[in-house]
Amino acid sequence: MPTLGLEEEVFITEPERPSLRSLYYLARLLAKNPRYYYVHSASNFARLGDIRHGLMSGVEISTGVHTDAEALLEDLAKRRQDLSSVASGLIVSVGHLLEQNTPSNVCGLQIHVGSRNKERTYRNIVHFLPLLMLLTANSPGVNGRRYGKSYRIANSFAIGPLTPDRTRRFQDIIYSKRLGTIEVRVCDPTWDRNRILALIRALVAIEALGVEYPFNPVEYNEMRGISASEGYTERHKTLYGELSQICDVDESLFITSPADQLWDIYQQQGSVAAYSAVDSSYRGGEFAPHPVKRRHVLGEIAAGAAGLAGYFVPKLPYYTWKAIIES
Repeated sequence: MPTLGLEEEVFITEPERPSLRSLYYLARLLAKNPRYYYVHSASNFARLGDIRHGLMSGVEISTGVHTDAEALLEDLAKRRQDLSSVASGLIVSVGHLLEQNTPSNVCGLQIHVGSRNKERTYRNIVHFLPLLMLLTANSPGVNGRRYGKSYRIANSFAIGPLTPDRTRRFQDIIYSKRLGTIEVRVCDPTWDRNRILALIRALVAIEALGVEYPFNPVEYNEMRGISASEGYTERHKTLYGELSQICDVDESLFITSPADQLWDIYQQQGSVAAYSAVDSSYRGGEFAPHPVKRRHVLGEIAAGAAGLAGYFVPKLPYYTWKAIIES
């Protein structure tokens, strides 16, 4: 069996955008289980010109290592419960915020696959990846306008077209230097655990293949943009026909992505309603808006300062080590 792990990045908005209060939530998470969350949590920040929209980006939680999809999803459910218990902001599992244009202020879903046949598994995942990314594609908007399925996939600094160097970090799928796994980086986060389970099951089925599918990085680099903007096309339907021969997954999950559901509610009720619906579903409830209270700015500043002292400063040695290993 392959080994499996997952890293999930989410925004915590207050309510339209994140603030440094996110660090306060991470400090509370670290205090809840220091031994686990010192390694299995992280904070992210916007870069360069995107800082004018706010310094804080998403937060990250990660699972342990597992050998089957169901156990991995159970672990993710526990991590979500822990984050939900300490965060009073809106937990927004989307790739890019709807009313911004910030390629460095994005969140992703990274899945690690440990395989005995790393080369074959890498090539086969690449073959199916233009289709698989549609399972969780969840970045429909930029500056309040519809982009397509995923603005993040098309524009994020942290992913991109494949290069000959498979260890180069900022591309859609890599060989992880730190963990020695195949790291699928391109996928958007989503509140829908059933979609994540379908994605992981598909990756497990692909890893188990004893044959090698066509590997064409040039075609992949073209298709990633089509997936991000247009979604499901006849070329994706061909890939689905191949995928359906090795695992059971409903075609409708590719035709309609979380981005469509998110955009529908945004058009009807605005960003805060859309984010609150995501928050509700992420926490285990119904995908439906709920009332949201706004905070006083002084409380935001105080919580941010507490988060810097209680989370970011203690984590600096680990961040430094991780950056060295992954560079």
